[in-house]
Amino acid sequence: MSDVLDLACELIRRRSVTPDDAGCQVLLAERLQQAGFRIAHLRHGEVDNLWAVHGDHASAEPGPTLAFLGHTDVVPTGPEASWQSPPFEPVIRDGCLYGRGAADMKGAVAAMAVALERFVSAHPRHSGRVALLLTSDEEGPTNLDGVRKVAEGFRARGERIDWCVVGEPSAKAVLGDLIRVGRRGSLSGTLTVRGVQGHVAYPEKALNPIHAFAPALAELAAERWDEGNTDFPPTSFQVSNLNAGTGANNVIPGELVALINFRYCTASRAEDLRARTEAILRRHGLDFALEWNLSGEPFLTPPGGRLRDVVVGVCRELCGTQPEQSTGGGTSDGRFIAPLGAEVVELGPVNASIHKVDECVDVAQLEHLPDLYQAICEWLLPD
Repeated sequence: MSDVLDLACELIRRRSVTPDDAGCQVLLAERLQQAGFRIAHLRHGEVDNLWAVHGDHASAEPGPTLAFLGHTDVVPTGPEASWQSPPFEPVIRDGCLYGRGAADMKGAVAAMAVALERFVSAHPRHSGRVALLLTSDEEGPTNLDGVRKVAEGFRARGERIDWCVVGEPSAKAVLGDLIRVGRRGSLSGTLTVRGVQGHVAYPEKALNPIHAFAPALAELAAERWDEGNTDFPPTSFQVSNLNAGTGANNVIPGELVALINFRYCTASRAEDLRARTEAILRRHGLDFALEWNLSGEPFLTPPGGRLRDVVVGVCRELCGTQPEQSTGGGTSDGRFIAPLGAEVVELGPVNASIHKVDECVDVAQLEHLPDLYQAICEWLLPD
């Protein structure tokens, strides 16, 4: 068994359902410390974070910092009886490694650690700094104490990251066929529309918040928020949950609660989306309250950026691909690192099975992934 496959299996065996790290970071820290990395465990609340660094921290003019970013937490398995094999017992079957987190993203975390070990062994006097940043709070609902909190601390003390490679599963069919060079922002809201509860036989004595909200919802759904731009599709609006009523069919509800979300591009600003949404609700005369949560601004590593060019070149040279350079999909912890001034690119395994029953990663591609990560180090931080 290869070193990366062996490490991936060790990580999968740890039942690290978010935000529990279950010892993954201790295992990785011990390995990287033996390789000469300086280790900092940054625990916030119930969340474990790891910052491991190798390089010229004592130099009067330190070189650039290349950080690899990943997470050790995984989503719940769902019914374990639905899996062909137990989700936390790694199994190799038909050329694939099966287990929760194999693709998202313990496989990539193992590949990062192995690549860093190989790189500093081959290039102990490399320029700049190379680092690994891990959290156990990427898959959670709030992400308050993970990379978001770590980035706040980095900003406060002037910790610099120039380039950041995120190991999220980015590929569509084969390793290196797609990289993510940016992500849309995510703005969520909890909307409460207040009505007056009453008997359905006497609607004149009540105010149905569902009926009141329906025209406003139609306008929100039809609104063209922006036209997108060269790098991003247009901003989208979605209602992810809508709840009202007492459960009885003869009672007009007194309140409606809707969960809404914008996935927005750099053509829009969060404050403008909030203002336009609230203006539509007011125009329809609603009695409402709206609590907003901005989980991340959009970010983009533009064409011509050093990291973007290097990752494209590595995929071309080592995978024989001309990777699609995308800003699609959801979001990632890269949204907290980009505001520090870093170029951010995501490169990882095929994402077809993530969050599913029987999550898996192709073994041959997993064993090739450290080569890509090591080459990125060598291209950016030469001796």
